[in-house]
Amino acid sequence: MENQKLINFLNQLLSNYVVMYVKLHRYHWYVQGKHFFVLHKKFEEMYSRFAVELDEIAERILMINGKPLATMSKFLKESTLEEATADDKEMEMIDQMIQDFSQMITEINQSGKPLAEKVNDEPTVDMLTNLQSKLEKDIWMLKAYSAYE
Repeated sequence: MENQKLINFLNQLLSNYVVMYVKLHRYHWYVQGKHFFVLHKKFEEMYSRFAVELDEIAERILMINGKPLATMSKFLKESTLEEATADDKEMEMIDQMIQDFSQMITEINQSGKPLAEKVNDEPTVDMLTNLQSKLEKDIWMLKAYSAYE
């Protein structure tokens, strides 16, 4: 299949979104400190958005005749992000999210978009650009938030 590399990338991206979805839940549940109320709500907003976006990625894989991964073991195997395993402090959570989102943006730019462009898949390029834009805004907001610490 001409677009198998693109499908593979999208499954990796889907895996990253699932890992982030779970990580954001963990942060939502375990955040403590003086910013609890703000971060607890923000993490919930973010995991809700990630739920919608991971569904969009999976549906795009189906639209281009691929099969989205659908088990936790496969998600963990394909993800390039690490699970949240420690009881991080507020700013450690923020820093980790900035790192994860930056990594996802890099992967979209270096792999995803070029693969989609190579097979003339403009809808996938558009989806990736939209996801990138949201991640860039997240980074900007997280950096602005953490500037007060």
